[in-house]
Amino acid sequence: MRKKIIRLVIGSILIGLVLVSVLLLWRPFKKVTETKEITLNIPEPKILYGIRSDSFHLETGFVGRNENLSDILSERGVVLPTIHQVAGDCSSVFDVRKMKTGDRFVAFYSLDSTRILRYLVYENNAVDYCVFDFTKDTAKVSTGKKEITVKTRTASGVIKSSLWNAMIENKLDPLLAVELSEIYAWTIDFFGIQKGDHFKILYDEEFIDNESIGVGKIHSASFTQGGKEYFAVFFPQQDGNSYFDEKGNSLRKSFLKSPLKFSHITSRFSSSRMHPILRIRRPHYGVDYAAPKGTPVFSIGEGTVTQKSYQGGGGGNFLRIRHNSVYETTYMHLSGFAAGVHPGSRVTQGQVIGYVGSTGLATGPHLDFRVYMLGRPVDPLKIKAPPSDPVSPENMKKFTLRRDSLLNILSKPSYASIFPSLKK
Repeated sequence: MRKKIIRLVIGSILIGLVLVSVLLLWRPFKKVTETKEITLNIPEPKILYGIRSDSFHLETGFVGRNENLSDILSERGVVLPTIHQVAGDCSSVFDVRKMKTGDRFVAFYSLDSTRILRYLVYENNAVDYCVFDFTKDTAKVSTGKKEITVKTRTASGVIKSSLWNAMIENKLDPLLAVELSEIYAWTIDFFGIQKGDHFKILYDEEFIDNESIGVGKIHSASFTQGGKEYFAVFFPQQDGNSYFDEKGNSLRKSFLKSPLKFSHITSRFSSSRMHPILRIRRPHYGVDYAAPKGTPVFSIGEGTVTQKSYQGGGGGNFLRIRHNSVYETTYMHLSGFAAGVHPGSRVTQGQVIGYVGSTGLATGPHLDFRVYMLGRPVDPLKIKAPPSDPVSPENMKKFTLRRDSLLNILSKPSYASIFPSLKK
């Protein structure tokens, strides 16, 4: 019995050794998997006008003299029925008659040897474009806009001869001079700026494909004329956008409704009026206010007297006042001028400048009042007075925060900086 037990134990041990050996021999043949990270350098597709441009052969062209859409398409293999269909379809999105000599277009051809026209893109301007799609059986027409990137910049300059030249000398867009003259039109006499006057501006510049397409909104500015600094801060209100000084007063000013009191209109603005004395028809670019001789005549706005003279065959004693770079007014048939009023003198709104009379060609005492806008006569009764309300009390806190932020940027010593685009 004892020998039997010993044989069973020895047998179990031998079986165990065999199993262990088998497992040890099997393990090296177990499959091992290794993982490696692979980075694929796949180039980004090139997109132009919303089209994958690297899938086509491109041709850039410009509209020639007396060339139209039909000429451009037929020269590139588009058959006449398709051209007629395209011209009819695009009438609701684009007027082909407005294509101008020198405008840019880009043709997209297939890459194979056939070089078939697949798209033609016409640029209306720097931003807008029109796509003519010939990839389907029926041609389609659509419009699009290029993406505009806005950068906010600061700039400054000192005037040596003129504001326009100062922009050019400082390598700035000259159109900034136009924008500044409009902002300060009611505050600064740009005909009277002198050498040494200077400006600082915080403005947006717009870019397409990293190329500047012009200036955008001016956020704030300061203009120093004759040692006095004038601030301008752009601020939107419920009644629209406008510019205000540092105290929240509008930089625009309204005209008086009438240049004199206690009067009535006897003749209105007309391009063909029967002259009461000459008895012929000719333009009357003014409004006649009848009033007793000696009635005070007021300047309807602040400005500079540019003419004080006598016109025997027409206006008699007359004054001309330049209010800003846009408006001038003329006061005719005066019996006399107010003391201290002479060419070059500054007058304030409501200041007496003369007195009603009947000098020159006049049938009786009256004032012939005329308004000129950019040198052209306009009807004084139809002038839309610019908004002149200050920042409203409920908006003053928001305005103050914006003013302090913008003027703080202008006060920095360097004016060549670029800032992230500013929101309204």
